[in-house]
Amino acid sequence: MYLSVKSVKPLDEYKLLLKFENDEEKVFDISPYLDLGKFSKLKDVSLFNSVTVSFDTIKWSNHLDLDPELLYQKSTLLHQDT
Repeated sequence: MYLSVKSVKPLDEYKLLLKFENDEEKVFDISPYLDLGKFSKLKDVSLFNSVTVSFDTIKWSNHLDLDPELLYQKSTLLHQDT
């Protein structure tokens, strides 16, 4: 089972602030993907900043999206309780 994305906010340096359905906030760095196929189009900052939540994941205005499992697994926690 995977967790749905509830909100997304573009950050500097091609990072995304994601909030998942379990209320965890995580940061996903998309820069490693920017040289892969259609993801290279996201180097355009205005396109990158067009990211929105779509159903249970995120998408950009050019209809490019990412799997919510990948987003959750490859992102890092923004805040950790100690």
